Amino acid sequence: MPRFQSDNDARRLGEALAALRRDRALSQAEAGRRAGMTSQGWGLYETGKRSGLYRPDVQRRLTAALGATPEELLAWQGAPGMASEGRAFDHGAAIPRRLQLSNDDLAPWAASGVVVEYEPGRWPRREQGCVIEMADGEIRVRVYEGAGADVLTVRGGPGGLETRETIIRSETRAVSAVVARLEP
Repeated sequence: MPRFQSDNDARRLGEALAALRRDRALSQAEAGRRAGMTSQGWGLYETGKRSGLYRPDVQRRLTAALGATPEELLAWQGAPGMASEGRAFDHGAAIPRRLQLSNDDLAPWAASGVVVEYEPGRWPRREQGCVIEMADGEIRVRVYEGAGADVLTVRGGPGGLETRETIIRSETRAVSAVVARLEP
């Protein structure tokens, strides 16, 4: 049996402290270090198992470790239900874009007239088609082979799929995965 049963008010105040810490993108260990305690001690405050959280001096010390004020802590406590500021939430995939091929650079994978659908922001897998937006505005459609720290390796070009090309990353603006080939 636990030594201390937290009441609902202590639990809510602890949850507010945890929400404030997460909003500042800190771990319990980092927050505890800043407050001069262990991550375990900080965790006890967050779960409402340390009644000292009601004391104004303790609230000032803990919120100062987060770069906040006791007023901000109380504002978090008063927030009803679940809430998310959306800071770490991915709002879904980008809307796919389409591009019609005007040459046979990727034959037989995709010939002239084929429409490729691609998702900006989605990185291609090996052997998957990709759309590369170059820094100068040129758009290239290729088959992705791999990447290093400074270069991309792709297949395709004027010689078809047999052509291997190395592209310097700094010369690209975006690389997006092809998610569909639409035959005419």
